[in-house]
Amino acid sequence: MTFATPTKKTPGVVAPGSSDVETFKDDSDYLRGSLVESFANPLTGAITEADTQLIKFHGAYQQDDRDQRLRRQEKKLEPAYSFMIRMRMPGGELTADQWKKIDEISNTYGNETIKLSSRQAVQFHGIIKFDLKKSIQMMDEALLDSIAGCGDVNRNVMCTPDPSLSKANEEVYAYAKTISEHLMPSSRAYHEIWLDEGKGEGRELVIGGEEEIEPLYGKHYLPRKFKIGIAIPPYNDSDVYINDIGLIAIVENDKLLGFNVAVGGGLGMTFGRDDTMPRLASEIGFCTPDQVLDVCAEIMMIQRDYGNRQDRKLSRFKYTIDKYGLEWFSEELHNRLGYSLDAVRPAVFTTTADQYGWHKDRHGKWHLLLHVEHGRIRDTKQLQQKTALLQIAEKNLCGFRLTANQNMLLHGIKTADKKKIEKILEQNGQYADGRELSGMRRNSIACVSMNTCPLGMAEAERYLPTLITKLEPILEKHGLLQDEIKIRMTGCPNGCGRSVMAEIGLIGKSLGRYNMYLGGDHQGLRLNTLYRENIDEATILELLDGLFEDYAANREASESFGDFAIRQAWVAPTENRIGYFSLAS
Repeated sequence: MTFATPTKKTPGVVAPGSSDVETFKDDSDYLRGSLVESFANPLTGAITEADTQLIKFHGAYQQDDRDQRLRRQEKKLEPAYSFMIRMRMPGGELTADQWKKIDEISNTYGNETIKLSSRQAVQFHGIIKFDLKKSIQMMDEALLDSIAGCGDVNRNVMCTPDPSLSKANEEVYAYAKTISEHLMPSSRAYHEIWLDEGKGEGRELVIGGEEEIEPLYGKHYLPRKFKIGIAIPPYNDSDVYINDIGLIAIVENDKLLGFNVAVGGGLGMTFGRDDTMPRLASEIGFCTPDQVLDVCAEIMMIQRDYGNRQDRKLSRFKYTIDKYGLEWFSEELHNRLGYSLDAVRPAVFTTTADQYGWHKDRHGKWHLLLHVEHGRIRDTKQLQQKTALLQIAEKNLCGFRLTANQNMLLHGIKTADKKKIEKILEQNGQYADGRELSGMRRNSIACVSMNTCPLGMAEAERYLPTLITKLEPILEKHGLLQDEIKIRMTGCPNGCGRSVMAEIGLIGKSLGRYNMYLGGDHQGLRLNTLYRENIDEATILELLDGLFEDYAANREASESFGDFAIRQAWVAPTENRIGYFSLAS
């Protein structure tokens, strides 16, 4: 196979044909742009086109309420603009005091809900322009921030959420924080604009007599977003191979030996463009704990220097890897590091699922993993989950950690406090053991999509609970109600809900219509494959009824639904699975 000749970006220069976003970054004075002026403009709820790109680096997206869009157009009103802000919180860790502050922000400035993302971050929705600064300042009071929550930089670093399982887990969890801090942008724009830090204070970093404000990123940052995740076998609850860099912790006798390094994962694609595709990361070697920061930084900087800055549909790291080849990439990394990575170590994953219910940790305390439907924490008539979590935080009964499956882990609980937590939960409509949930509901993920995401083509978070409710009688009919069948739904093909990793993946094509994908696995090692295109709810229910009947009657012992779909040749197994691109022997 022949590969393209690598073309390195010239530092500090916008190449001919670069996207508009590259020009916006070039003109931004290191992410400042005209954000101060945009947010001071009283005549509109929106900000300028350039600033809508720059605000992402500060952790926010400009959105509008699509439910109101047509009605407001008819009245000749501008869209109902608001902002979503996403916090940076490596590994999803929060104290009880921080959770109380998050609850307060959601009530004071947001839409009174809290969204747990599929990358272990909190998102606030519905914040109007003139409240965004106040929201960020309230976050800062609790030592929280949204720096690099979005934008063309390294995003929130994921990790298996429960460090209490072993001593090694605690050590691995700390690396999520360390890597996040190491790869943070150096620009003080966030602190100046939102926290009123003195203009220019601490801004200049002088190296070799020249001002260098961003030693890792440079003036134009990365071509697109960059994601890092850490997993600790046998649990792959962070879906480690979907990341630009996946780190697989190698632990022996409760000692962290280091990490297998996988590169080039990413799930987004664009309908109608065959040159875009999801890709799982390729394992390229093993590094020791003292090498991991340099390895991550140098990999990210290779993408900085060689990534596509002309076509943002092709600018993720996976396309750089596939354009130039793993052999070239491995040699480039070796040259930058000054050493080669060791051979990949054996590692076995068994599940991507969260482990619900009560579990005792090595310190004699307890943790409790609670289901949060598609990450949306709110109060409804049936379930007052937001109230329950606030009451638990107010009593300071535990710490809080978010999972990559959009659920909540309460940890560090004393034995004497278990009953207190169970009582609070049950008074507000939730059982600690999740007894009221089907296996499919426990294993479901959905992105936000309507009504705020501008990319959504169909409903996801607001619709999947209803679809599952209609599927549960079918599952029960076939004796599958408690089977762990993974279903995920996204409103578009950008991959935020990781639908292409599910046993049943539904990706929105238009309002009420979805593509159905089958054949993902339980370990997070295989993408699924298109089964039916552009189908409505009635067709989804009819198709799955027949497939569930076949599965219940003909599966082998312990055979998962996704594996059965491959064996029955409902779909062909994708070549893009772990091992196919790997350099490991």
